[in-house]
Amino acid sequence: MTTSTIYYQGALHTEARHNQSGTIIVTDAPVDNQGKGEAFSPTDLCATSLACCMLTVMGIMAEGKGIPFNKAEIQLQKIMASDPRRIIGIEIDMTIFDEGLDEKMMQILQHTALTCPVAKSLHPDIKQDISFSYIKV
Repeated sequence: MTTSTIYYQGALHTEARHNQSGTIIVTDAPVDNQGKGEAFSPTDLCATSLACCMLTVMGIMAEGKGIPFNKAEIQLQKIMASDPRRIIGIEIDMTIFDEGLDEKMMQILQHTALTCPVAKSLHPDIKQDISFSYIKV
């Protein structure tokens, strides 16, 4: 079975349907590239996938090792270049709401995030600037 089916909707919009779940994601070209910015752009999704992957694998690792990891938030900035138009950087500020993490647990979570599948799949020319902060809860 294929992963997804993507339809061009006209006016620089697409609709991507996840074949297993039926979930739909729509995209639009950004305003700086002839779109209206009415949805995530394809490059927004690429950058956002990095953040989602980091949090997902951190959750998997935490569950497997009994690490308390229940809430985190990422603020993401995608940096674009032109000629050719491409992503040249992704800045991620991750806040982890700390429910009793020790130093070793923090190191495990950070290493897991930095080596997630999307991080390892992006071209090495894309600078990944990742910071971690912790808020005790």
